[in-house]
Amino acid sequence: GQVGGTLAEHLAREENDITVVDTDTNKLRELHTKLDIRTVIGAASYPNVLRQAGCEDADMLIAVTNSDEVNMIACQVAHTLFRTPTKIARVRATPYLTRKGLFAHEAIPIDVLISPEQVVTDHVRRLIEHPGALQVLDFAGGLVQLVAVKAVFGGPLVGQDLAFLRHHMPNVDTRVAAIYRRNRPIIPRGDTVIEA
Repeated sequence: GQVGGTLAEHLAREENDITVVDTDTNKLRELHTKLDIRTVIGAASYPNVLRQAGCEDADMLIAVTNSDEVNMIACQVAHTLFRTPTKIARVRATPYLTRKGLFAHEAIPIDVLISPEQVVTDHVRRLIEHPGALQVLDFAGGLVQLVAVKAVFGGPLVGQDLAFLRHHMPNVDTRVAAIYRRNRPIIPRGDTVIEA
């Protein structure tokens, strides 16, 4: 599908060895012509199809079909039969995502769950929590956040040096990681003046 094709394109550009499994012969032919990858026709959760795709030697399986169940079973088969070290799956249905303990090594062994709806919901929530932010990224399980903001004319920090940030937000432990001016990074220092 579209997600798998785009993902294969990005990974192939990074010179990874990629095998794409799909039931659509035309899509596979198009991908094979366009990229330097292997393709296998078949259902992505079938053991023989995964073996044909090289799952025995794979470092990672990324299951992003339109079916949550196919994605989950593909990860289970890769884990049980081939001991694939890393398994990533797109799962969209809320009844699966809200069930505690379902996605664990001893249950359905998925290392990374991708839920497009949850990603969008989390992104919007973070933007609401940080008014004016262009982007908010979580690190260390949410213990650290990188918040991107744009300094605008008339803003409370414009014309102030970075050291003033502590006075402006005394209860928030912040560090300025980078400043971009005229599309160029500037290494921030305490006396760097914030400009619109």
